[in-house]
Amino acid sequence: MEKAIETMSSSGTTGKAEQKKEFQARTGNEAMAEAMRQINPDVCAAYPITPATEIVQIFANFVNDGLVKTEFITVESEHSAMSACIGSASSGARTMTATSSQGLALMYEMLYIAAGYRLPIVLAEVNRALSSPINIHCDHSDTMGGRDSGWIQLFSENAQEAYDNLIQAVRIAEHPDVLLPAWASTDGFIISHGMENIEIYPDEAVRQFIGEYKPAFTLLDNRKPFTLGAADLQDFYFEHRRAAYEGMRAAKKVILEIGREFGNKFGTTYGFFEGVHLEDAEVVMVALGSTAGTARVAIENLRERGIKAGLLKLRVFRPFPAEELVKALAHVPAIAVMDRSDSFNAQAGPLATEIKSALYDAGQHPKLINYIYGLGGRDIHFKELEQILEQTLQAGEPKDLNSRVVYWGVRE
Repeated sequence: MEKAIETMSSSGTTGKAEQKKEFQARTGNEAMAEAMRQINPDVCAAYPITPATEIVQIFANFVNDGLVKTEFITVESEHSAMSACIGSASSGARTMTATSSQGLALMYEMLYIAAGYRLPIVLAEVNRALSSPINIHCDHSDTMGGRDSGWIQLFSENAQEAYDNLIQAVRIAEHPDVLLPAWASTDGFIISHGMENIEIYPDEAVRQFIGEYKPAFTLLDNRKPFTLGAADLQDFYFEHRRAAYEGMRAAKKVILEIGREFGNKFGTTYGFFEGVHLEDAEVVMVALGSTAGTARVAIENLRERGIKAGLLKLRVFRPFPAEELVKALAHVPAIAVMDRSDSFNAQAGPLATEIKSALYDAGQHPKLINYIYGLGGRDIHFKELEQILEQTLQAGEPKDLNSRVVYWGVRE
């Protein structure tokens, strides 16, 4: 039982902190820039893009003011930013960057290379819609577009989690059993530009937590020469890709270990996801990012009306915690899966596709309706989430695939 609770824990589970916490008003971008300052990476290569611009802008000021020892590399594009990060990390430097939307999309080619090289680069990602049409507001299409690139993906409900996740991402990526790049994402404008009161941990405590970076390999060590980026055709490509998969699989255990260690040191334990009223829930909403905060209000309102609603807030999307999700949802007869992006596959969004696959493999077939919502930053009110949960609970068995997907809030 203890292990199950541990797996399901995320933010909100508190423990004894070693250091007194300092509360400060910060936007999500400021919180992530503050985490980068405390991490003090060796190299940061970046090209600014809305709404992530402030992260690197603020961090560049830290560099200019001598508050970090980071080598800040200004480049001509996001593709170049990730290319520079790959070169830096290959040379044994702790490396970070930040981006959003079209910037992340321009990095896609290099995301696969970073993961294939097993480089623990850490990226602060601000979720924003992809063009076309042009849109600068939040949805998860950029992040989901890179979901199979080999990067670990952490989602944040608020600025506090964005700050905490970015710190943990360093340890997760650099773990010798993992050695994969990682990003911590936060919702554009909703969190990136929204001011919140967050707990800022002491610099020394953060640096003790992440520790000294000891690269597994470095191009600058002429005593141990190796080849990086050579042609790898039918002979060994398959084996190298499988090795990256093993790193992603190992990341599950590492994420939980580091989440517990983080809780012991700073007071908040993190897991794959957080459950709210899951124990007796008759209908559950599964959500990523800031929508989870709105869903909490909707669920409490429904509970007051006698409707047993629950929330599963997913924090870790890659590696996908399929087994753990199946256990958490085993008793739930109706599930509303909230996708703030669309796979354009004519059957479901990316989160719903993953959950359906996990439930199918486990032999579980609850009533599951996928809601595509909030594309391009369209707001969703807690009253709407209440309606979604009630609709899911009351709906009959879907007659076909089309009736299992609802585009909520779109003008048909």
